[in-house]
Amino acid sequence: MKKQRVEEHHIKHLKRHRNFLYGIVMVLLVLQIFSWVSIVSQISKINARESVIEENLNEYFNELDGKIGGVKKESQFNINEITKEITQQGKDIRGELALLKASKDDFSEIIEDVVKKVVNVRTDISGGTGFFVNDGGYIITNSHIIEEGSFIQIQTFEGNTYEAELVLTDEVADLALLQIQADFPYLMLADSDKVQVGEKVIAIGNPLGLSFTVTQGIVSAVNRVGPNGLKSYIQTDVTLNPGNSGGPLINREGKVIGINNFKISDAESLGFALEGNEIREKINALANEVIID
Repeated sequence: MKKQRVEEHHIKHLKRHRNFLYGIVMVLLVLQIFSWVSIVSQISKINARESVIEENLNEYFNELDGKIGGVKKESQFNINEITKEITQQGKDIRGELALLKASKDDFSEIIEDVVKKVVNVRTDISGGTGFFVNDGGYIITNSHIIEEGSFIQIQTFEGNTYEAELVLTDEVADLALLQIQADFPYLMLADSDKVQVGEKVIAIGNPLGLSFTVTQGIVSAVNRVGPNGLKSYIQTDVTLNPGNSGGPLINREGKVIGINNFKISDAESLGFALEGNEIREKINALANEVIID
């Protein structure tokens, strides 16, 4: 009987021990599950945070790329603007140097450029001078040079010869517009309203068959009335001879202030040129388009 009690006590003790172990195992299992759930939650949070960080980084780098691209474009724009400015400054400096030379009675820098834009105008009965006024091969000369001629021939400074077409004439103003099928650099017309008495000028022409001769003088008067009644002539003391008609009267900037038209017979150094503004107005009106800027 006593032995039976001992065994029962021992069995109860083992059960308690086993239950205790089960309890510990269950606690450890719960802790393990909780830890696993916590770890999974933390990993999810970390992944989510990494995704946010990655998105933020992508946005930042995209924004940075945009800014860099903008800076590059702005830099290129600035470089282009600086290049343009430097180029323009170079042109201005060359112009100022040429003007400085001219102001010292030396037109050589201007003449070298201008003379290439002047032509010799010939017909079977007459001859004179003309000059290019735009890049379409248009030439201005006096109408009396080409009237009654059966052909019109142009000879350039380089010696090349072209057949010219008569586009229009204004006999009152003694103007003619010719055209050849070739492109040449041309002369710009100045604002002749700004011409001042006493300023130095040069005339380029083909007097007495002497091609591309340059003579120098000053403006003696402006707004003179011509034999046609037009109060649009510049009086100069530049020497003009037969063949100078139709040639340009050039200022120190290398621009045309008038077209040499006539001189007073039996008078020395008394020449007249139709003002540039009058040339521009009449030619553009007759052509019904802008031939001369």
